[in-house]
Amino acid sequence: MMGGYLSRTTWLHRLPAGLKLLMVAGMSVALLPVQDWRLLALWLAVVTGIYGTLGRDAVRRLCVLKPIVPLLVIIGGLQGLSTQWKDGASVVLRLLLMVLVADLVTMTTTMSALMDAVEPLFRLLRPLGVNSRKITLSVALVLRFIPVLLANWRAREEAWRARSRRRVPLRIVVLFLIETLRLADQVAEALDARGYGRAGRQP
Repeated sequence: MMGGYLSRTTWLHRLPAGLKLLMVAGMSVALLPVQDWRLLALWLAVVTGIYGTLGRDAVRRLCVLKPIVPLLVIIGGLQGLSTQWKDGASVVLRLLLMVLVADLVTMTTTMSALMDAVEPLFRLLRPLGVNSRKITLSVALVLRFIPVLLANWRAREEAWRARSRRRVPLRIVVLFLIETLRLADQVAEALDARGYGRAGRQP
């Protein structure tokens, strides 16, 4: 599950998890009204540069995002056809920016740090009988699963490309889904063994 975490300590690791999450939220709000694709491209260059400051392992992670490129092309193409190509480029750049920024956080922040940073937001729900620790864990798991699943899919895709020039067949997708479900089941069993599955438990 920690396959998406960059084990080598960098300057970004040293920043508090709460600060990094606030920066992601602030950047998301700031980017929404930006329509100029040139400004978004400049921000993308800055974020890519941050990957470069974290070392080769961080730069290699950019390749893990390859599976989402076709989806971004489709989204940008549809937007460009309905309006202008500049609008399509802006949409694609904005989405790519947010994915990269979120990945920067997940690869430089431990799961425990993420949980400690997010849990205070859910403590207000405790009077309603909501287990804030479980919700926090769910959020942290989602953040951790995304890069891991992208890496797993990329490995399967590259293995197929090495054997054939044809596009990835449906059975590879099915095997990937089965592997994902198996991984989720293993994580659920591990959490249950640690008491997270007990009803009414409140850490």
